Amino acid sequence: MVEIVFPVEFIVKGTPVSLQAKRAASRDEWKQRVRTASSGALPSPHFVSDEKVAVTLFYFPVERMKGDIDNIVKPVLDALSRHVYADDEQVERVVVQKFEPGSVFTFTQPSVQLAEALDSAKPLLYIKVSNDFFEEIY
Repeated sequence: MVEIVFPVEFIVKGTPVSLQAKRAASRDEWKQRVRTASSGALPSPHFVSDEKVAVTLFYFPVERMKGDIDNIVKPVLDALSRHVYADDEQVERVVVQKFEPGSVFTFTQPSVQLAEALDSAKPLLYIKVSNDFFEEIY
């Protein structure tokens, strides 16, 4: 077993499922998709981290988003719990933003994974888990 080295970045293709989704199976399928997507960014096998973490979620929809951006957070945090970190109480900070078509934003120094997200077919969710929960604050 190997320790996780942060940051961990990965892309989940598709439209995130809301916490308010009527079908529990849809939420479970989305959580499994998040876990599966994260596996390529994690050592195998690995210990879950007991460190405090920050989670960044950038959603790139194919069209104007229906629903509230905050409703996509909890299913992702739950999916990462007991997989990347032991419990979502370790999450000190969550940054979530949507980048709808037409809302132009230029990242000055995107990571390799974020650059891949920017160049990939939409919809997708870029996820970064870091143990630097003060990054970009100072």
